[in-house]
Amino acid sequence: MPAKYAIVGGGILGLATAHTILREVPGAEVVVLERGPGLAEGQTGHNSGVVHAGIYYAPGSLKARLCRRGMGLIREFCAAEGIEYDPCGKLVVATEEGERARLEALHERATANEVPGLRWLEGEEMREIEPRVSGVAALHSPETAIVDFVAVAAALARRIQADGGEVRTGVEVSRVSETGNAATVHLASSAEPVAADRVVVCAGLFSDALARASGQAAEPRIIPFRGEYWKLRPGREDLVRGLIYPVPDPALPFLGVHLTRKIDGEVWLGPNAVLALALEGYRWSDVSPRDLGHIFGWPGTWRMMRAQWRAGVTELSNRRKKAFIREARRFVPELRPEDAARAPAGVRAQAVDRDGSLVDDFRIGRGARVTWVRNAPSPAATSSLAIAEELVEAL
Repeated sequence: MPAKYAIVGGGILGLATAHTILREVPGAEVVVLERGPGLAEGQTGHNSGVVHAGIYYAPGSLKARLCRRGMGLIREFCAAEGIEYDPCGKLVVATEEGERARLEALHERATANEVPGLRWLEGEEMREIEPRVSGVAALHSPETAIVDFVAVAAALARRIQADGGEVRTGVEVSRVSETGNAATVHLASSAEPVAADRVVVCAGLFSDALARASGQAAEPRIIPFRGEYWKLRPGREDLVRGLIYPVPDPALPFLGVHLTRKIDGEVWLGPNAVLALALEGYRWSDVSPRDLGHIFGWPGTWRMMRAQWRAGVTELSNRRKKAFIREARRFVPELRPEDAARAPAGVRAQAVDRDGSLVDDFRIGRGARVTWVRNAPSPAATSSLAIAEELVEAL
């Protein structure tokens, strides 16, 4: 009999995994189960759209290896599907001499990761790439790209269905159980559970809650961080040609306020990173007492807050428009508060260990029949097809 696979999660990673199984496992039966009313409406649908080249990640980490592989796979997939893919390039800018040492360290890391076409630029060389930028030095990644990841997810869903797979939305999973020779996906509704030979759980913001309900380890806990954006008003998009980023703080998993050209021509500024009040807290009015218990009932949350309180104060202050623009003006001085309008927010599913440390790398747990993706932050969208290869190979 053909093997049956159930994929929990209809974001880009779940869809990439289903697509890869159908291509790599002869005769496989695959069903994708998504809790929301549509596909890619969670983190995928609120993604920045950047296809990362691997600048930031620790050499030898899953992120470094799978980002490089994933970038090529996404580019090939978009070419095959006729999806617009723009290698607009990225500048990581040191705005003052005090940041030069951190930029040099980042250069060493990116070189170790074999980031394609990477160049060190000084002064006027930067302005040949981004005429409005200000700084003392920069790294240029010419192959960092932008794409519409929702369009990529939709194309993956079409391929899954064309290859005989099933994609179901509005299906909330309550837990997953496994026996010696099978696994069962239990649903929150009264519908019949889904039996499968193998299950892959890519539940994003709900990954730890579902894992714990299924008897898995409580660690790590997913803590939602709301990322707020502004966007340049029409007529001011020419301030930026591609992507402009600050030199990141190596102690934090967040990259700081940056300028991102979108595939539709808009330019977004952001994000900041502040604790959300619900797992799907895309608006400040989204407040969930249950989710707040989930967040603050975890000892790691309090330990993280004690360790990172200074960064937290800075991020909260950046909620104000003037403070937000002031951060971006460090490398694009022509920006003014009146140039920007409010844009939609995203939520990052940040895994936090019990000791309060922020989990940086992808983290995958494996049982006899069930694979748990416990942490898949950026560059998970870029790496999605490569992560899928890794998951399917392990299966």
